[in-house]
Amino acid sequence: MTNVVTGNCHGCRYTDCVLVCPVDCFYGDDKMLYINPEECIDCGACIAECPVEAIFYIDDVPQNQQHWIQINADKCENGETTNICKKEEPLSKIEEIHTIPK
Repeated sequence: MTNVVTGNCHGCRYTDCVLVCPVDCFYGDDKMLYINPEECIDCGACIAECPVEAIFYIDDVPQNQQHWIQINADKCENGETTNICKKEEPLSKIEEIHTIPK
């Protein structure tokens, strides 16, 4: 099993999730983060840390976001991404892209 980063991460790339990942399975490009399904241990720690609610257990990925399952696998496999293990500056301010519930 694995967790999946979905489209809500696109253009944000908040890295709060990588800080709690015990196996460093997050990868990123210049647009967003991805989870390597071969490395993820499905602990779920990252899900609660994502401020834009972009990460789901694979069985809970919304129907309209299912295509991100394969995208995560492909992006991590093809070498276009780099391993992200530490907090980095997000691409934009969260308020500009998403409304965070209070």
